[in-house]
Amino acid sequence: MGDLLYLFGGAVLVASVLTSISIWAPRRVIVRASAFGLAMLFVPLSYASFAALLSKPKPVSLEWIRASTKEANVLGATIREGEAIYIWLQMPDIDEPRAYTLPWSRDVAQQLQEARRQAEQQGTGLGMRLPFEHSWDKQEPKFYPLPQPAMPPKDPADQGPPALQLQHPSTSA
Repeated sequence: MGDLLYLFGGAVLVASVLTSISIWAPRRVIVRASAFGLAMLFVPLSYASFAALLSKPKPVSLEWIRASTKEANVLGATIREGEAIYIWLQMPDIDEPRAYTLPWSRDVAQQLQEARRQAEQQGTGLGMRLPFEHSWDKQEPKFYPLPQPAMPPKDPADQGPPALQLQHPSTSA
């Protein structure tokens, strides 16, 4: 939601600057009034368009800011054959998950299905390598099951009383 306010603020600032230029330009009053009226229509229209985009998945090809992300956790995925692959990603440096769409590819869809099956069998989550990079390398799969989490370390205090140590009577002094 924070990105929406920054983008909307930038759009309003640009519209305000353009409106002030057009108002102070040596033009007829009707032209200046029209410029002001159009700027007033631009503000709610831009807010509504930004708000509508919040609920739509973003194509991975349009992710420029986080293009260098190496890995992400896949929280959910939907495959629409012949159309697209929709994924819900949790990236390590962002608190909120994000929705993205991958272009349709039978190979990527099969990788996703196989990794999802393996993750269910192991009881782990699903990961994705280089989510925003189109790789020509078909050797390494894009999706993979996450490894099992490490068991918590054992605390010696939780193990109870120490074990008895027996000594043979002939060795005791």
